Amino acid sequence: MARIVILGGGVSGHTAATFLAKWIGTEHDVTVVTPNSKWNWIPSNIWVGVGGMTVENVVFELAPIYQKAGIDYKQAKALSIHPEGGQKEAKPYVTIEYTDPSKAGEKDTITYDYLINATGPKLNFDATPGLGNTQGQLGEYTVSVCTASHAAHASNELDLVIEQMKKGKHKKFLIGMGHGMCTCQGAAFEYVFNVDHKLREEGVRDKATITYITNEYELGDFGVGGMHIKRGGYITSGKIFAESLYTERAIKWIKRAHVNKVEKDRVHYETLDGNILEETYDFAMLIPPFAGADIKAYDKDEEDITSKVFNPAGFMKVDADYTSGSKGFENWSPKDWPKTLQNPDYKNVFAIGIAFAPPHLISKPMSSPNGTPINPTPPRTGMPSAMMGKAVAQSIKDMIEGKSDKPTHTASMTEMGAACVASAGKGLFSGTAAAMTMYPIIPDYDKYEYGRDLNGTFGTIGLAGHWVKHLLHHAFIWKAKLKPFWTIIPE
Repeated sequence: MARIVILGGGVSGHTAATFLAKWIGTEHDVTVVTPNSKWNWIPSNIWVGVGGMTVENVVFELAPIYQKAGIDYKQAKALSIHPEGGQKEAKPYVTIEYTDPSKAGEKDTITYDYLINATGPKLNFDATPGLGNTQGQLGEYTVSVCTASHAAHASNELDLVIEQMKKGKHKKFLIGMGHGMCTCQGAAFEYVFNVDHKLREEGVRDKATITYITNEYELGDFGVGGMHIKRGGYITSGKIFAESLYTERAIKWIKRAHVNKVEKDRVHYETLDGNILEETYDFAMLIPPFAGADIKAYDKDEEDITSKVFNPAGFMKVDADYTSGSKGFENWSPKDWPKTLQNPDYKNVFAIGIAFAPPHLISKPMSSPNGTPINPTPPRTGMPSAMMGKAVAQSIKDMIEGKSDKPTHTASMTEMGAACVASAGKGLFSGTAAAMTMYPIIPDYDKYEYGRDLNGTFGTIGLAGHWVKHLLHHAFIWKAKLKPFWTIIPE
């Protein structure tokens, strides 16, 4: 019997675990280790953040789902990986610390035959002074929509500001990136438009100044170098598409910015040209940068090999070309990116979703004259992470069954497309959403004039997009709960 241990129960980890449990049955053991007792459909957190949904609408308990699927579930966080075993345990193993209230603080070890690292991001609030507290959690000045509870807090704070606006007070809103190396621009993009929509519904939009602050060189970059789309027979840059959305809604923007300090009523930021400026606010939602989970790695002699297994940011190394970063932006290639998500040194270890280390940026790296990096980091969430989870699960299944001694399936961001439906306001008849697709995710300028296939890359906005996003909310929660026909819903 083989044991597969999956660290993390988010989109990628949950996808891998549920498909493995279905495919390999009770002959083998699937164990999920995740510190959270609930699964969260993160794309709908932005609706929680404006009061359009409740926390209960976007989360559910994992334990009953895993029990039904025959998955061994441990509510705990991973502390260390021992891919060579150790002096007390011959097999590879991980050490964990329970977060389950009944065992909180207790430590344990779990051996494995295959390990999937799907730990997702650590929300690195401490990277920007004032953005978080000294424990790396959400601070007291700004709000977040990165988790369901954060989003609920944001909604409460937003309601308080709206109450004051209804009494005649003018308020300033600042929404966007809280650091020059942030990813997840999409969440801030959605939230700023949902706040705008909420204020219009409440009849107080005329009493608001809304500003979007981002580390993107141009709006619409999203950490993927932007994109071009074909509309009405013309080829249009994503910059024009994005700027038009902000302009139509009278939302100001600050781009090429690194927020370096947050105070009670203002942020201090540096721009790519080296200027040090500040922006005041009454309500601010700023996304923190991401880091890898704080997991150590040790060899069989208990020597620290963390730097061998993980990059400096804490993301796990896989089958990517990590020497390519030194070649320079103009010499980077789609071939630098991983395909199998397998660790190069330990063939029974994989990393998926945010947990894997990208070989380099997708957007052009830039720094201010002061040496401050200001550019988005590569997104690896949502649809791509689920596709990675399924592909790695397929490879492990085949390896367990003896069909191959190496991965049989790939999930390269250079060979996959991605679809995104970004809400611009919730409402059955008043809602809108920007529906966007791109193929491939990693631009290939050798194959395509604009880096991507224009027949597979497009963007539009309207009410239909909102209905699609609402449908996807229910479809993916249905899928995650393993309800009838869940496997036919695509990743």
